[in-house]
Amino acid sequence: MPELGEIRRARELGRKGSNKCVWHACIDCGKERWVMLKKGKPRNLLCIPCANKIFPYDRSGNKNPRWKGGKRKNKEGYVLIKIYPNDFFYPMADGHSYIKEHRLAMAKYLGRCLQPWEIVHHINGNRQDNRIGNLQLVSEGQHNQVTILENKIDRQSQLIEDLRKEVKLLEWHIKELEERSCVK
Repeated sequence: MPELGEIRRARELGRKGSNKCVWHACIDCGKERWVMLKKGKPRNLLCIPCANKIFPYDRSGNKNPRWKGGKRKNKEGYVLIKIYPNDFFYPMADGHSYIKEHRLAMAKYLGRCLQPWEIVHHINGNRQDNRIGNLQLVSEGQHNQVTILENKIDRQSQLIEDLRKEVKLLEWHIKELEERSCVK
């Protein structure tokens, strides 16, 4: 049995790396074990069971120091909300206990869970605008039709805007030509 304070290389103890380890006693319970050295001092003063009493291992949700309130954005731009198994709307959650905020808002408005085939459409197209006035419950077929119509309207609006710019440019050219003819 090693003596307290005895130092050995990690490889001698069957560990990876070239670090040194010290035979050290836990400052709480007194259990002796090998501890890695960091700048000549034991890296961990507490054994794992004693450390878990002070810093619980379960640090999920609001127990985690990096907790941001249970909201995050996915790569498609939707806001996701963390919900828990005791929540009424938990059956709508994905495998990681997250639910899209617009679906949750519509479900709360209706007072029931949404079916997987029910689609919640953002009227203004902004995926972060989850006000109930901006949400519309539609079927897949209706959603496809709405999306096609909105895309046509967007293209027409862009065409109208391009034509307005062209008219302004032509008006400016006409004005320039009139000024040149008056100068001569």
